[in-house]
Amino acid sequence: MTRLAPSNTLASEAIEVVTKLLAAMEVSATAILRTPGDAENGPTIDIQGDDSGLLIGKRGETLQSMQFLVNLMLGKKGIHPLVVLDVEEYKERRSRSLQAMAARVAERVASNGRPISLEPMPPAERRIIHVALSNHPSVTTESVGAGAMRKVTVYPKRERRTQGGP
Repeated sequence: MTRLAPSNTLASEAIEVVTKLLAAMEVSATAILRTPGDAENGPTIDIQGDDSGLLIGKRGETLQSMQFLVNLMLGKKGIHPLVVLDVEEYKERRSRSLQAMAARVAERVASNGRPISLEPMPPAERRIIHVALSNHPSVTTESVGAGAMRKVTVYPKRERRTQGGP
């Protein structure tokens, strides 16, 4: 069962590719259009069904890989912009969880004055942490490391000394 606006070619092509991929993977799930997208932002497709949890993987790695494959397949057809895949709103739940964790870590760093490094995470998740703490008055963030081991470190902000001060 596929729900989409009939005039949205990108969305219909994306739904078709996701549906074929799910069938090839022998996963009992359905691709449903959540947001149609526009010229700048691609559609968001939510995958729902009995086997949909299998598609998330550890920290969303399977879902990210599947999204990459779908966009690669659509790109070969000359279809852009990028399509976003989600499984039963996993990405939104994960985003809220990361924002809450960022706030807790920021308060610990602010209270004890020592930096804290978070677990390695993909770029999109690191960005959520950076954005969540971008206006925090007591901490700053930085991505450190390389490749799959890249992680966010939360540092206390240092007070700037005025000229002529101690």
